[in-house]
Amino acid sequence: MGVQRYFGTGRIGIDNLDSFIDNTAMLEQLLKRGPGQTVAFIPKPEATLLAETMVAFANADGGTILLGVDEQGQVIDYLTDNNVEGELVRAMVMCRPPVVTEWEQSELPAGVVVALKVARSPELHALADGRVLIRQGQENRPPSGEVIRHLAATKSSGDFEGEAIAGATLVDLDKRTIDEYLKLRTEREGHPPRGNLQEHLVDIGAMLEDGTPTVAGLLLFGKTPQVFLPQSGIIFVKFMGKEARGRDGLAGYGRRVEVDGPLARMIERAWSLIREEMRVEAVVSGLKRQEMPEYPSFAVREALVNAVCHRDYRLTGRKVEIRMYDDRLEVISPGGLPGYITLDNIVEEHFSRNPRVVAGLFQWGYIEELGLGIDRMIEEMLESGHTAPDFEAKPYSFTVRLHNTRERAPAVQRWAPNMNERQIRAMNFIEQSGRITNRDYRQLCPEVNPETLRLDLVDLVDKGLLLKIGDKKGTYYILK
Repeated sequence: MGVQRYFGTGRIGIDNLDSFIDNTAMLEQLLKRGPGQTVAFIPKPEATLLAETMVAFANADGGTILLGVDEQGQVIDYLTDNNVEGELVRAMVMCRPPVVTEWEQSELPAGVVVALKVARSPELHALADGRVLIRQGQENRPPSGEVIRHLAATKSSGDFEGEAIAGATLVDLDKRTIDEYLKLRTEREGHPPRGNLQEHLVDIGAMLEDGTPTVAGLLLFGKTPQVFLPQSGIIFVKFMGKEARGRDGLAGYGRRVEVDGPLARMIERAWSLIREEMRVEAVVSGLKRQEMPEYPSFAVREALVNAVCHRDYRLTGRKVEIRMYDDRLEVISPGGLPGYITLDNIVEEHFSRNPRVVAGLFQWGYIEELGLGIDRMIEEMLESGHTAPDFEAKPYSFTVRLHNTRERAPAVQRWAPNMNERQIRAMNFIEQSGRITNRDYRQLCPEVNPETLRLDLVDLVDKGLLLKIGDKKGTYYILK
């Protein structure tokens, strides 16, 4: 059975006033963000839906369920203590094994809201009827058998980032780095974290109760994390041609730099190195001269941040590698794809091998929103005239490859025989605009039934020609 924490909604005493303020600020932030990979809105407590969402969150990155809130983020004021607790108990009985939860009740001006927090679990969870679910965007989805087997194997490998570092103490954490993190987190959330510093470090998984830093804590805040985790650095290499050798055909490179320090410092230093070596083209548009970098900035930073966030830090002897060639940029991360992620679902699904590290870099501002980075990386490359990134997955490494060529054969020319006239029109629109929405398509073909147009786009996705990005009203399509 999970742990429930109940905060009454009656008179607030001076002792718990700070907690009340923190809860209210957190709720307002979640309501503003809306449902997604780590947030779910459920208007009325219902055991089956609760259990499904708890299992999906526990099998993915964890999350928060807001009870008493409709899909539009409006508070519905009819929650009572009995119906919440009763349905929650029934939901937990449906989970195999039980999902650990904490719940807090708060009273907002519009009514009562219950925040049910579900932690990322080291176990694989299922429902009483045998279903396994994972969180994908705003939905709880049943994965394939292969994905379930992959997820079960990953879960059994343990929680390395949460382990204590033998011999490390608070002295090994850098106060300036922690202060920077706390400042940025306070600005993002609108209020300082609750509790003292040590309590906060324990709360985010950076330190154990006895004061020993964890792997995640040293990676995020360590003065020199590489003393304890030498594999945690980054190696940047600039080659002079298209192969890993010098221009004379011998082994060699133009520049090699090893980057050390906490993750935030390494990301910035590695980004600076790449930016220093990137070529910049001058493009004249009308009367204006614009500078276009060799690679889109967001795509490079996303590849870099993902490599640092999702690498397998258990693998010693290998660091994140950045290899820059004349025609491409490669970012190589030690460790295979995490959890249930495969090359086939890497755009749609999201799973973090190191959720504490991901959460820390999210608060730092290096991650904008969970689950959307790969989508936008592909989009930025295509909008800049490049081909889409290449992803290469091996058992012990994952490579993102960005090509700097801007020469592409027209999509319509390659695939016209497989499309109807409407679809050709849609592909021409995407070639010109970079994307298409359902609304754009209806305007292109006003005489056609909207459902027929929707099925046209689904067909192009199924054929592997288009990539669907976003959900519901925010959905759009780009070339795959």
